[in-house]
Amino acid sequence: HVQLVESGGGSVQAGGSLRLSCEVSGNTYGTYCMGWFRQAPAKEREGVATISTGTSDPGRTYYADSVKGRFTISQDNAKNTVYLQMNSLKPEDTAMYYCAADPRDGGCGGTWSIWSKYHYWGQGTQVTVS
Repeated sequence: HVQLVESGGGSVQAGGSLRLSCEVSGNTYGTYCMGWFRQAPAKEREGVATISTGTSDPGRTYYADSVKGRFTISQDNAKNTVYLQMNSLKPEDTAMYYCAADPRDGGCGGTWSIWSKYHYWGQGTQVTVS
């Protein structure tokens, strides 16, 4: 079992930055696809970025087109934490952001953005851009 706890959300003006953190605990042996998703009111949950951790395709990252060049996903293995650095924030980035994890041999792959394929989820952290 894996537990995920997000932090770092808040309110920021357009053009500002935030860094989200996802602390991971539990059985994390093996390869995982670690992802950030977001969901705005009345909208579907969408994939923002993912990173492969473990032994298969380690460090490989994927991004939604809407955040490429502005957001960066990274991991700190010593702290068991995955980060999402968000720069040049826009009002349309406003959403609840969720950390997700899925044990997945071979890394994240082409299905990285499909939220229903992730087994573990955090409680979410709100990001508001005005």
